[in-house]
Amino acid sequence: MANSMNVNMSDSTTGTPAGRTAPALPTQPEDVPAAFAARFNSGDPRAVRELYEERAAFVPESGDAVHGGAEISAANAPFLALGLPISVRPRHVHVAGDVALLVVDWEIGAGEARSTATDVVRRGTDGFWRYVIDSPFGAAPSGVSR
Repeated sequence: MANSMNVNMSDSTTGTPAGRTAPALPTQPEDVPAAFAARFNSGDPRAVRELYEERAAFVPESGDAVHGGAEISAANAPFLALGLPISVRPRHVHVAGDVALLVVDWEIGAGEARSTATDVVRRGTDGFWRYVIDSPFGAAPSGVSR
């Protein structure tokens, strides 16, 4: 898990043009970061959205969480709009049953954006792992975010 994972945007196996499907959903919690990178690098916001539970929370740099599909898609849109690949490097994956805590270093492009994410993922009844809380910039600057 110490290796950096970067999925090339031009790699036809990660794109989701008409007639193709998005990369597979992760069946192990340690695979969530690579699945996110593959879907992000496809440029398809719907493919990215599929990695989140319906009532998931996304915590942007401001620390003010947003919830649900439309708001999470809107929060991810500026990153996708950069049109640059994301690379991820999981630091820690701590699993407790069907829930896992992920600590992941990430970088978009050549440093246009980078940070360490603190994320919570859960295995759904379908066996796939999805974000419950995606906090790409780690803990909120202050206070409690609900």
